[in-house]
Amino acid sequence: MRSDQRGNDELRTMTIKRRFIETTPGSVLISAGKTMVFCSASIVEELPKWMPKDSPRGWITAEYRMLPGSTNPRTPRNDKPDGRATEIQRLIGRSLRSVVDLAKLGQRTIYIDCDVLQADGGTRTLSITGAFIAMRDAIDSLGLAESPIMDSVAAVSVGIIDGVPVLDLPYSEDSNAEVDMNLVMTGAGRFVEIQGTGEEYAFSETELQQLLALGKKGICELFKIQKGF
Repeated sequence: MRSDQRGNDELRTMTIKRRFIETTPGSVLISAGKTMVFCSASIVEELPKWMPKDSPRGWITAEYRMLPGSTNPRTPRNDKPDGRATEIQRLIGRSLRSVVDLAKLGQRTIYIDCDVLQADGGTRTLSITGAFIAMRDAIDSLGLAESPIMDSVAAVSVGIIDGVPVLDLPYSEDSNAEVDMNLVMTGAGRFVEIQGTGEEYAFSETELQQLLALGKKGICELFKIQKGF
């Protein structure tokens, strides 16, 4: 058994509070174990400055921050994202755009903000899972004749600890894992992104397949949770 008494193939206990605030059309407070992320989706009826004004496509972009009190010791507050935050927010944006027909979205931008309130591993994967719900609510608020959402998307972490594949790692496991991997998948079972690294450990093709199967199992469970909200 793991430190939190879960089985190796079990997700952490998840809670979701949908429409957490009233100032944006989509907002979710999502937690998995001790990790807690606030995701909001705001709509601006114009395109980003870098896009041609006559583009028929809309855009979805994301920002990600670790709030100062989310870690111990305190995370410094930065006006601009550091390298890690930049990489994560790009991942969130790519993941959400992969399941949206941007032409059907129209000439508007959806801004996704993911703020980590408490960090205990899996902040990027939890951000993607929660941001999809917030984005879905924001798009639904537009009342479009045809929804541009083509599929769902969710993410989870997997890893190898003491030679054993495990699902949904908290920080205590993540920081000691021999292999650390994040998976992003659509409801159709297609991969959006696979981020995997061996930490002083070279993993085999067999172990890779075990991790992919374990991650797919966890993400399928996340899709069921998303559909309930």
